[in-house]
Amino acid sequence: MADRSFHIAMYPWFALGHITPYVHMANKLAERGHKISFFLPAKTQHKVEAFNIHPHLITFIPIMVPHVDGLPLGAETTNDVHFPLHPLIMTTMDLTEPDIEAYLRQLKPHFAFYDFTCWLPALTRRLGIKSVVYCIISSATIGYLLCPARKTLEKGMTGSDLLEPPQGFPSSSIKLRAHEAQALAAITTMDYGSGLSFAERQLMYLSDCDVIGFKTCREIEGPYGEYIGSQFGKPVIFAGPVVPNPPKIALEKQWEKLLSKFQPKTVIFCAFGSECVLKKDRFQELVLGLELTGLPFLVALKPPMGAETIESALPEGFQERLKGRGILYGGWVPQQLILRHRSVGYFVTHCGSGSLAEAMVSDCQLVLLPHVGDQIINARLMAGDLKIGVEVEKGDEDGVFTKYDVCKAVRTLMDHANELGKEVRTNHAQWKEFLLKPGLENSYMDDFVMQLQALV
Repeated sequence: MADRSFHIAMYPWFALGHITPYVHMANKLAERGHKISFFLPAKTQHKVEAFNIHPHLITFIPIMVPHVDGLPLGAETTNDVHFPLHPLIMTTMDLTEPDIEAYLRQLKPHFAFYDFTCWLPALTRRLGIKSVVYCIISSATIGYLLCPARKTLEKGMTGSDLLEPPQGFPSSSIKLRAHEAQALAAITTMDYGSGLSFAERQLMYLSDCDVIGFKTCREIEGPYGEYIGSQFGKPVIFAGPVVPNPPKIALEKQWEKLLSKFQPKTVIFCAFGSECVLKKDRFQELVLGLELTGLPFLVALKPPMGAETIESALPEGFQERLKGRGILYGGWVPQQLILRHRSVGYFVTHCGSGSLAEAMVSDCQLVLLPHVGDQIINARLMAGDLKIGVEVEKGDEDGVFTKYDVCKAVRTLMDHANELGKEVRTNHAQWKEFLLKPGLENSYMDDFVMQLQALV
């Protein structure tokens, strides 16, 4: 195996925030001559096809997703439903096991990359295929919430349990507020499809795999990855930053025209991924906070709860006051291209791992506004450990933020005399330079492949 290519099957969780990073990883492996068979929901294929830059080596294999009672007809991924229905998406994925087994028997890959499908390692072991958990969720999040040291399956989990890190957890600035700990404990112990809790599922797939891989660098999350390796007794390998290749297409004329009328590095871009839906009052506080900064802004968010359109949810008089300065859009936008635009200087992000990966290699200053799950720990990692972003302050007990909190976070980065803003800007520039250093990604990917080869 050391001097020849190998064949990898990939089956990521049915969420675009997981499928897309898997496609980026597939591209990096295909660059080195490895063949990828990529399983994904049939109707989702067209959404990621454009990211496949090695179609001669990466083959998308559409999987027919069975319908489960309680899901809207045609729902395939978490992007098609609200969060309470995510466990039913997981159930549909579990029901594809016979199809996946048939494909694996036919294709006979050397490795299967996966996450969330806790049944896959037992299947691959029977077929003589090595199983690789390729984690999109940060190692800091998994280590803090899901390590065996928490004994979640034996004694359950409460919000108060999560106010302190688990035994042996690396020294860090990760600290949860009361409302965050309560919400994370509820998610971790909730039923997450097929009668398994989220914690059971995660602990199973991490315990049963052959190796755990993380989409990050040792320099950023090394101690957390090593902690997980020791907790689960598994080899842990780091794939490096896996920076998406720069898009080969130009920004569409409508966006270019809208953004180019503003001065360089003055526009605030606000986007919260493909799933986040804010409550109407939070949405209004957010846009009012952006208005208070005095800077132009582009808000690309789904309409808030109870609103048909983003415009119908705006505060009274908002559009008239902001004509020409505030751009609001309720559909999909080319985030990576917008972050690279010369007029964009700030990025208000929900702290999804994909968005942070794109933002860290841009020149945009990071304003962190996490909402759920791993986004919260990602934000603490960025604002605390790495100090490359400023988090919007929220109430400790209720998690509520105001327009003044949003404005304050942005102005911290706008003010060149502000000590925190100065430190964050300097650190961000240094991390960007490190992540784009010639040879860094190749070195990580070559080591990742070498460690995989040692398993076969």
